[in-house]
Amino acid sequence: MSASPSEFTITRTLNAPRELVWRAWTEEKELAAWLPSTPLESITFDVRQGGRYRYTMINAETKEEFHTGGVFLDVIPFERLVFTWGYPDAPVENSPVVTLTLVENGDSTEMIFHLRGYAGHPGDQFVYDGWSGTFDNLTTHLRGC
Repeated sequence: MSASPSEFTITRTLNAPRELVWRAWTEEKELAAWLPSTPLESITFDVRQGGRYRYTMINAETKEEFHTGGVFLDVIPFERLVFTWGYPDAPVENSPVVTLTLVENGDSTEMIFHLRGYAGHPGDQFVYDGWSGTFDNLTTHLRGC
């Protein structure tokens, strides 16, 4: 993990081929399997430069909804996704940006997740820890594929 006041990086080695990790990030049914408390019917992904995405996470206890979305800024299939992250209709220039890089490494994939425009650090219990925990779900999901 590396960090500055408004960005952080999480790197994971996933025991799955890069194509499978890519599908987990870009196909609605796959996303619903590992994004916590995110119903499939709430997910829309138009994975192309300029395409939009949306999903809704629902707190299991309170039923509070957390709407998330953004715009894909760069898409290089199986290698890299760059997208804004925040409220679904937030202006691109005011949104944090995620760069997801997938590096093939034999039978595994190194996933490098970099979030710029939002501070996070281990133990923050929200953004950094939220993403880190979500990647635990992704790891578990990929084991079952």
